[in-house]
Amino acid sequence: MRASAKTNAAKSNGNLFIDLGFDQDEAVVLLMRANLMSDLLLHIEKHKLTQAQAAKQLGIAQSRVSDLVCEKWDKFSLEMLIMLEARIGRKVRVEFAA
Repeated sequence: MRASAKTNAAKSNGNLFIDLGFDQDEAVVLLMRANLMSDLLLHIEKHKLTQAQAAKQLGIAQSRVSDLVCEKWDKFSLEMLIMLEARIGRKVRVEFAA
């Protein structure tokens, strides 16, 4: 019989970046960037685009698509990710909640 490993799990507050210790304002931007990058990656996968095809559709160099596919978060600003979403015909909406 295998010994079970004891884990310490904490309930998330809904933003992984806050859970990781980022300041709340920075964590909000990081979560938005993560969601946009994830959506762009899903678009590339869903349409079975090569990096060259994705580059043409997104209007960026193939090397930038490579950065996206390799999830190089630091290479993409929130503004750039919103522009890339617009280039594939998506509208990005920000909601305000109390």
